[in-house]
Amino acid sequence: MAIGKQFGILAVIALVFLGSCTNSIQDNQMPRDMMSHVSSEDGATKITSFERGIGGLETAKNSQIVVVDDEKTYQLSSMPVIKKIDGNSIRMYGYNGQIPGPLIKVKQGSTIYVNFTNNAEFETTIHWHGLRHDFKFDGVDGISQGPVKSGESFLYKLNFPDAGIFWYHPHIREDLEQELGLYGNILVEPKDENYFNKVDKEVTLFLDDLLIENNGAVPFDAKKSTFTLMGRFGNVMLLNGNEDYSLSVNQGEVVRFYLTDSANTRPFNFKIEGHKLKLIGSDIGKYEKEEFVDSVIISPGERYIVEALFDREGVFSIQHKTPQKAHNLGKINVIKSNSKNNNFDKLRENNDIKSDIGKFRKYFDSEPDFEFELTLSQNVMMGVGMGTSDPIEWEDTGHSEMMNRMSDTNNVKWIIKDRKTGKENLDIMYDIKKGDVKKIRIVNDKNTMHPMQHPIHLHGQRLLVLRINGKQNDNSVWKDTVLIPSGQSIDLLVDFSNSGEWMMHCHIAEHLEAGMMAMFNVV
Repeated sequence: MAIGKQFGILAVIALVFLGSCTNSIQDNQMPRDMMSHVSSEDGATKITSFERGIGGLETAKNSQIVVVDDEKTYQLSSMPVIKKIDGNSIRMYGYNGQIPGPLIKVKQGSTIYVNFTNNAEFETTIHWHGLRHDFKFDGVDGISQGPVKSGESFLYKLNFPDAGIFWYHPHIREDLEQELGLYGNILVEPKDENYFNKVDKEVTLFLDDLLIENNGAVPFDAKKSTFTLMGRFGNVMLLNGNEDYSLSVNQGEVVRFYLTDSANTRPFNFKIEGHKLKLIGSDIGKYEKEEFVDSVIISPGERYIVEALFDREGVFSIQHKTPQKAHNLGKINVIKSNSKNNNFDKLRENNDIKSDIGKFRKYFDSEPDFEFELTLSQNVMMGVGMGTSDPIEWEDTGHSEMMNRMSDTNNVKWIIKDRKTGKENLDIMYDIKKGDVKKIRIVNDKNTMHPMQHPIHLHGQRLLVLRINGKQNDNSVWKDTVLIPSGQSIDLLVDFSNSGEWMMHCHIAEHLEAGMMAMFNVV
């Protein structure tokens, strides 16, 4: 009885908080990228309706591999499909009818064209996440291109200067479009055939989740993003779009896994039952040195490259392991065999990467050029909806879940704040000279109304993590997305080598919609 009473009081407080916050934020000017996501008097909306019908739709196919050669054009389209999840037939969306979309394989140094046709009922774009390519094809509505309307096409020109694993997804209402299946990988094969270790198999894996209730996906609002306090945590775990992912390998084989987190908000702690992982790379290529790990924490937008030796037969689960429990994501069936790989226990030091990063070491000890703070609008009732004591929020539970369900872009404003000028979000626009190297310090405010982690993604450039809470990083890799847990301070070094207007934002989809973005203009 006492618990129910307390919960009721919290609900009343929450309603008061949300109402006051709504009025305050609506009085302020909305960021320009958000302006395109809400209704206007002339009816110009990006998402005019959220369809749920499945009549006449084809069933989604699994991702297929396509190889695109230099200077060739690939045809890609978005379309509604039926996907069966948790026993429910759900209207989702796929690139070329596939969830995930086609795995596009290209050679490092090549240029390809993607002729994209939008066959969905809403406007969209494609952002080519992690590519250092021409700004005009970055897919950010209102900045690098306009929206691709339903029935229209747009020709993207893509360059691939870096080897590694990249991905593509919408940059209009990611909280809806990406969540419902619009995402795919790009595997850029290195020029140097000895760049990676020799392995027996390569496997790409998308880690994702979906919120299912009442025989379908929890409805989206066509005119605003919801679940903006914490992001839309799902209750069904997906691996490559499926609940029942299964992979068969021969005993003795080494498999290289390319991991991508495409969830709206959920970070994953990836592990394979009974097996150590060799961590060899991340967003943009290899680490300076390989190392063995038990698991890998990966946040929305990030990629990691790991290898595993399956030296004994049996069935082993692929897991997402949090401090509270281990979630099964799929299984690996190891078939008895006499195959052998004698190189797995060797850890390489990558002198090519050390040499490349070494060119930037003279900047490592410089003072920060920019200092940003990650926070939440302070016109809210402090203490309501507080997060967990863990610097990473793994689930939305308790009264935080209630607050999360009541939150939307009208009553929650997430902020990137410039500590030097006091400017916030898209009021931040710095001009950078092409070729400059800048240090950025980002502090994730633990004293905000709802402290939680933020994966920060910088478009079109590459960066290094120099220090975490003042402790120097002793094994670097080029990144474009960095997880910043609550209360932590991270120093980044950015190689601004690519001209254009580039966004920096939180890759929790709902936080992006709630304003958490800034700009760099590289000239």
